[in-house]
Amino acid sequence: MSETILRLTVNGEAVEATAPARTHLIDFLRERLELTGSHAGCEHGVCGACTVRVNGDAVRGCLVLAAACEGAEVWTIEGLTATGEVAALQEAFRERNALQCGFCTPGMIVAAAELLRDVKSPTREEIRDHMSGNYCRCTGYHAIVDAIETASRA
Repeated sequence: MSETILRLTVNGEAVEATAPARTHLIDFLRERLELTGSHAGCEHGVCGACTVRVNGDAVRGCLVLAAACEGAEVWTIEGLTATGEVAALQEAFRERNALQCGFCTPGMIVAAAELLRDVKSPTREEIRDHMSGNYCRCTGYHAIVDAIETASRA
C-alpha cells in the first residue's frame, strides 16, 4: 500500500509524517505519533472513544482519514490537557466519580469541552443530548452529566 505524506498541526506542533492513504486519523495519532490518550473503540463512529478536535470541531477519529486532515489543526486529549483547557472538566469528572475504567473518558472530555465552548450553562437535557453519542460501559450517565454540569459552573 502506498504511503502518503501528511502535513498538519497536532496539539500546536507542526507535524510531517507518512501513513498509508487509508489510515484513519485515530490510528495515525496512536500508531505514528504515539498519542495514545484517545482510543479506538467500535471503529464505526458509534461509541465516541476516538473523539478528537479537527479545525475546532469534535470528530470521530475512526471515521476520518488521516489524509483528509492535510493542513488541518488537530487537538487530542494530550494537547487539550497540556493547555489547561479541559482542567475543570477533568477535575469535575474525578470529583463526581464520572470515570471508572477511563477508556471512554478522553472522548467524553473532548465532546464535553465542545459543548461548554458553545453553550456556557447547558441544561442537563442539553448535556445528555450532546453527549448521547459517547458511550460508557462502566459509570452510568448521571455522574457524567453531573460532572459536565459542575464544570460548566467553574
